[in-house]
Amino acid sequence: INAEYGGIDINHKHDRKVHRTEPVSQNVYIRLLVKLYRFLARRTNGKFNQVILKRLFMSRQNRPAVSLARVARQMKAKSREGKTVVIVGTVTDDKRIFEVPKLKVCALRFTEGARTRIMKAGGSCITFEQLAVEAPLGQNTVILQGRRTARETNSHFGAPGLPNSHAKPFVREKSRNHEMARGRRKTCGYKK
Repeated sequence: INAEYGGIDINHKHDRKVHRTEPVSQNVYIRLLVKLYRFLARRTNGKFNQVILKRLFMSRQNRPAVSLARVARQMKAKSREGKTVVIVGTVTDDKRIFEVPKLKVCALRFTEGARTRIMKAGGSCITFEQLAVEAPLGQNTVILQGRRTARETNSHFGAPGLPNSHAKPFVREKSRNHEMARGRRKTCGYKK
């Protein structure tokens, strides 16, 4: 307490707001899109443009790729027929599906295989500038995201070796010699 003025000294060491207000990336294309969607988010009512803007700020880890299979599966519903799929991220090809339905997809990037298959099925791949002209308020669109927990790193999160924990240990190989000795085998002392 500051006795002279009778006030409390506030510690400003931790004053840090942790939501992004601009992308960290210096990619010119993303920066231009941010300018466009900042304008749209400010001048239009509705959450669509605000959501797109917020996702343009995100790191690569928070903008996971979406496979064609996921897009096709999510667009099967009758209520989503004829709508534009909007993905702030990359659309990747998926060899596990043989037939791609006719889709209209808007994304930051398309892999070569994904773009070819969408076009071949009679669909179209559009950019966010084109989307801003066609649907400035996000009319007839469905926003999709990929799985953030699909990264291999995620499988290591947690404490491996504890009962009921499925965290993957960092081991060189999987054999009875690695992390499978005392406490892990009945034949060796005890089994937890």
